[in-house]
Amino acid sequence: MAATVTYQFYSEAYGGGLSEAAFGLVLPAAERHVRWLVGAKEPAECELVAYQRAVCAAVDAFAEFGEGQVGGFALGDFKVTHYEDEGTTGEEIATADALKELVGTSLAFCGVC
Repeated sequence: MAATVTYQFYSEAYGGGLSEAAFGLVLPAAERHVRWLVGAKEPAECELVAYQRAVCAAVDAFAEFGEGQVGGFALGDFKVTHYEDEGTTGEEIATADALKELVGTSLAFCGVC
């Protein structure tokens, strides 16, 4: 797929802050999610950057919240708790963040509310 996102794009053009290793772990889920979101439609050349930014937004959401229920995480003694509406999932947050990047493109309208 021509719309593949590289770590260089993520860190330099998008301004993402994950390490390359963390980015690589989350990227497959983010790409799969955005492909689903746009109905597997290939982005036109003029929509490519918006598509890649949507994948980056999903990367950040999945890296922070995971794909399941939002609640928090712990790394050793370091613990973070997220206070989101009950029932919110990382997938819902990734969807909202990715759609914000797709505004103004033909990719944003796929029957997603």
